[in-house]
Amino acid sequence: MKNPTVRHRGLSKGFSLVELMVAMVLGLVLLAGVINTFVANRQVYRTNDNMARIQETARIVNELMGREIRAAGGNPCGTPLVANVLNNPSNNWWSDWAGGALIGYDGTQAASFRPFGNNTADRVQGTDALLILTATAREGVTISSHNPAAAQFQLNTVNHGIDDGDILMVCDSSTAALFQVTNAQPGTNTTVVHNTGAGLATPGNCSKGLGFPTVCTTNGTPKDFSGGILAQLNASFWYIGRNGNGGTSLYRLSIRGNPGSSPPSVTSTTEEIVEDVTDMQIQYLTRNGNNLANSYVDATSITDWGNSATNLVVAARATLSLQTGENVSTAGSRITRTLSFTTSVRNREVVQ
Repeated sequence: MKNPTVRHRGLSKGFSLVELMVAMVLGLVLLAGVINTFVANRQVYRTNDNMARIQETARIVNELMGREIRAAGGNPCGTPLVANVLNNPSNNWWSDWAGGALIGYDGTQAASFRPFGNNTADRVQGTDALLILTATAREGVTISSHNPAAAQFQLNTVNHGIDDGDILMVCDSSTAALFQVTNAQPGTNTTVVHNTGAGLATPGNCSKGLGFPTVCTTNGTPKDFSGGILAQLNASFWYIGRNGNGGTSLYRLSIRGNPGSSPPSVTSTTEEIVEDVTDMQIQYLTRNGNNLANSYVDATSITDWGNSATNLVVAARATLSLQTGENVSTAGSRITRTLSFTTSVRNREVVQ
């Protein structure tokens, strides 16, 4: 008789070593294919994501910076005659309206208020910059009456959002005036005061009179702006600066009132608009009377940026160099793109 134990051992025979090795090889080949597909898809995703960020950067720059260039030197009433009763307006980069509402800085021209340097938010040497001044109407706020002798506006609402120290422009169809608020109580009072005197605000007003031309005496050139429009002064300086990640970004330096200081004053605020912008070069088109220049020129070729200059700047062409945030090119480096846009200054256009 056959031994049943021997027969059982023959039926329970397992995989051989060769079969296990073949199975492992096939599994590794399959796993390698899956990993390669995952890596390739991940690289495609990273590339598409970084390129989308470049496109988004281009859209933001074109929208924000282009919008401010178009509005440079403008006010809600469209008048070119602007009085400025701020004390020593040429001492501050944001208050010298007559010196030019749009001023370009070449890559070699330093700006004392935002110097070249290696610290965060310092300007990068060799990159152009642009200073823009404009006045934007305060939505829903109108002047019910104005008492020039008392330097008081009566507004149509207590919810005007105006604080002590704010820099405003008032205008009507004939003239405008730039001044500083010395007393306002948003939410409780419709009165906004633009008085003179030490300790009221910094830099303060040299006159209560807001008429054109400016006369820096107590009453100056009186003018009643009843029924006029109040606007907020928007001053910005666009430049390429160093960011906290070791790269460079597009920055915007702006101003705001500081009602909490004593006396109320104006402070500067630096905003990082978009990162991975490595360069900005700007050229300008001028007009003499109704005659446009033949070509765009660098900032160093313009000697007078004033709002009444003979060769008035009427358009700016900006070229920015953008790069991806990661090394996503086939060579293992960052992908670079160039953004170029041209914007005309709306209130300096000639309609024929």
